[in-house]
Amino acid sequence: MVKNKVFNESSAISELAVYGIQEKKGNDIIRLDLRNVNSSVADYFVICHADSATQVKAIANSVEEEIYKNLKLEPRHKEGLMTSEWIILDYFDVVIHIFRTDKREFYGVEDLWGDAEIKFYQSA
Repeated sequence: MVKNKVFNESSAISELAVYGIQEKKGNDIIRLDLRNVNSSVADYFVICHADSATQVKAIANSVEEEIYKNLKLEPRHKEGLMTSEWIILDYFDVVIHIFRTDKREFYGVEDLWGDAEIKFYQSA
């Protein structure tokens, strides 16, 4: 029964993250469903990119605001806010990756999880 609650919460967090990204016009938004991937570190990765450090930071703020407003959850850990080239927001079972365009292309995070189910989203 507890796992079902966690599943619903992680799905809700990932959808709210996508909405927060769309609000700030994030590019090429995808959600990787890692629940059926052996030794995955989370249920979902949400990934997007933006063309400037300012927009990367604005997207991260929007994601945090949406999740807090709806679920009263803060990220467990945040990384990359100083340079805003690659910001990670870690919500335990959901990890949000917000890249500057050139960094996303360089690291190719989504390519590392080839077994994951991928859902593509349109920018708002």
